[in-house]
Amino acid sequence: MKYFFFLLCVCMSALYSCKNAAAIDLAAEKTSMSKADIAFSDLSKQKGMKAAFLEYIDTAGVLLRPNHYPIVGRDARQFLQEANDSSFTLTWEPSAAEVGAAGDLGFTYGIYTLTIADTAIKGTYVSVWKKQADGNLCWIQAIPALVQRNKPFLAFEISS
Repeated sequence: MKYFFFLLCVCMSALYSCKNAAAIDLAAEKTSMSKADIAFSDLSKQKGMKAAFLEYIDTAGVLLRPNHYPIVGRDARQFLQEANDSSFTLTWEPSAAEVGAAGDLGFTYGIYTLTIADTAIKGTYVSVWKKQADGNLCWIQAIPALVQRNKPFLAFEISS
């Protein structure tokens, strides 16, 4: 009987703790992710694409470019540090955000504008975000999708 009572207490405690787990406000998490994406774009407009990407990229961040292998982690940071972003402005605006049930991983997508001199080129993008231990969001992957005359467009190049 004592064993049964002990087992009942353990089960009830487990069930009670599961029901009282902190509920995640997914709408608030989506809003937070969209705001982070907008702040990321604003920084790109103010200080340049390179500064913005270096500020927001996660240590395991991945850059995906048309017709190139992915650039990951430290190599992605190195690529960004060597990028010449002085001849263009890159901005974007999220159209929507989605967040996983745990609230720690999600994505935004929308339209970006690449302005070179007097020419504005628009395309679509997807950014994947991860919440850090301190609660801040870090960008972990960008997927630009722009086709110009059936040829992929490379948004930035390394200066030689």
